[in-house]
Amino acid sequence: MTSLACGGQLANTGDMFDVLKNLGNLPGLMARAKEMQEKMRVVQEELARKQFTADAAAGAVTAVVNGRLEVVKVRIDKQKIDPTDTELLEDLIVAAISAAQSKAASGVQEEMMKLTAGLGLPPGMIPGT
Repeated sequence: MTSLACGGQLANTGDMFDVLKNLGNLPGLMARAKEMQEKMRVVQEELARKQFTADAAAGAVTAVVNGRLEVVKVRIDKQKIDPTDTELLEDLIVAAISAAQSKAASGVQEEMMKLTAGLGLPPGMIPGT
């Protein structure tokens, strides 16, 4: 094989031709990228509709969040909580919401990992994985 000077360094012409041959795959790669983008959009829409529930203090406070980690609903069981103890109630609300958001984040991460499993990308290359 012939070596050429390339930017002050010698480059193997065989390697350069291999790179040029791979450019022929560009339309296929672009099509796969567009397909993956569409799948990701669909999964994100599905996750936005999905709801995740968690509670605090054995069901005294229950929180529901969606796949976007937005709070959808908070329920307070008046039979299990003293309504005059606002400090405890505030803490339970925060705990229930935090637990529900944690479940939702795990669910989102799991779905994204399923979606990107065949790509061979290292973890963290796609947000949410």
